[in-house]
Amino acid sequence: MKAFIAMVHREFLEHRGAFLIGPLILVAVLFGATILAFTVGRVDARFSGAMFTVVPLRVFEVGFIAFGIGWSLYLIATLFFYCADGFAADKRNNAMLFWKSMPMSDFKVLMSKLAAALTILPGVIFGVALLSGVLLFGVAFVTMMINGTVTMGFLGGITQIYGQVALALLVLMVCGLLWYMPFMAIVGAIATVVGRWAIPIALLLPALISTLEWVTFGGYHPFMTRTWTFLEYRSALPDTPYAESWFTSETPFSGIAFATDLINRLDWVQVGIGAVFAVVVIYIASEYRRRVNDN
Repeated sequence: MKAFIAMVHREFLEHRGAFLIGPLILVAVLFGATILAFTVGRVDARFSGAMFTVVPLRVFEVGFIAFGIGWSLYLIATLFFYCADGFAADKRNNAMLFWKSMPMSDFKVLMSKLAAALTILPGVIFGVALLSGVLLFGVAFVTMMINGTVTMGFLGGITQIYGQVALALLVLMVCGLLWYMPFMAIVGAIATVVGRWAIPIALLLPALISTLEWVTFGGYHPFMTRTWTFLEYRSALPDTPYAESWFTSETPFSGIAFATDLINRLDWVQVGIGAVFAVVVIYIASEYRRRVNDN
């Protein structure tokens, strides 16, 4: 177990540039741009009447949610490239013999990479997203100080918003990782065979499969087949009516309501099938890797 945890930690050390250093730089740039916007007068922090207390809280709420969505999209894109690179890294840097000398099978080595993609790497991005919320919290607090309207009620309200949005972001990331697990496994398995060429192959594979179904069984065109319809369904998280209704309302955001809505609408049967499919794909890839290395 210790060896497996060490392997997962190794994945973080080898890819911390994309999952830690790069995001921290982006946060610093965005925070600096926000501070600059206030200092040069691009943003007017002076409000009057009810705007004293309503606007800063609403801006923080929407801003933190926007940051969370942005980091979620960043995570999806980065994990795609990680799977295409990480699963082929041992072969590329000639470290295969070293890892073969450890009491770790090829299956466990590849599973450690998938485990890293589901745990420590997204966890770092989640931490960066929370840091973004803290910095945004500071901007909202300074705005209220400028207006002279900092109260205990304001601090309580903004702390509650932070907790609700953080909860929603955590549930969104967890559900997204479970939902997209089979896609990550496919990209990683292809990478064990063709290396970084897994990126264009993984992008073209759905179209090729759908075209093959169209040629074999007929239809209007390659993008109107059962395969393509299923892939469209499987490539997007379910819509949450709560998020749509909240955005057009004036009520505070409820992370509990959002999380409950998302969890209830997620097809957990598909999640279970996808998890089994991912393990099977990784096992096949590990067998290929073992046989190729033995030869």
